[in-house]
Amino acid sequence: MEDVKLSAFADVCLRTMMLLGSRREEQITTRDIAEEIGVPYNHVAKAVLELRNRQAIAVSRGRYGGSQITATGLQLSVGTLMRELDTRDDVVDCVSEAGVPCPLISMCALRGALRRAREAFYAELDQLRIEDLTGVSSTRLLPFPILR
Repeated sequence: MEDVKLSAFADVCLRTMMLLGSRREEQITTRDIAEEIGVPYNHVAKAVLELRNRQAIAVSRGRYGGSQITATGLQLSVGTLMRELDTRDDVVDCVSEAGVPCPLISMCALRGALRRAREAFYAELDQLRIEDLTGVSSTRLLPFPILR
């Protein structure tokens, strides 16, 4: 059986968020993101569009444009993002490539167990925010208050 894997699209979205989260003050072009994370430009362009639609990143056009992570994006739960980007109904295909359903489907307990395992995987990721994956903390030490 295969390992639990993110979809390729979810992987690109997560890598994009992590890069932008690690360089919060910068606007990074889609082409630069693609080069830095080692993913084809067209895949990153689709991820940027999806993340912008989710308000996780802000995108500006023009000569000095690019993508920048938003405060919403930094606080986004990794599990929530991955769960919402995973469009697969089942972890395993219970229908062959020829369209023939598995003969055991009516009495199969594996599908339910795998769905629960996938949800447990996402539940573990729910504990992490995008900000936690970047190695950069947004919390800054406040100066000691002056006592009078």
